[in-house]
Amino acid sequence: MKRTAALILLLASSVAVSLPATAQRENRSIGENGQEARKAAKQQRKTVNRNAKRQRKAMKRYQKAQRKSAKQQQRRRK
Repeated sequence: MKRTAALILLLASSVAVSLPATAQRENRSIGENGQEARKAAKQQRKTVNRNAKRQRKAMKRYQKAQRKSAKQQQRRRK
């Protein structure tokens, strides 16, 4: 009986200790939120730049294929 009571108290105290840590994490200071915002903005810029680069490369491939096709059409006409 004493063992189960001790175990229950131990579990309750461990849960009570872990709750303030999560609550404290949610109440961050303004500086930390600013840092996270800058980090998220940087990640967003990197993603946008990466996608823009892929789009430019795809456009270059398309234009190259168009030029090649035009050359082949001119050769066939001769």
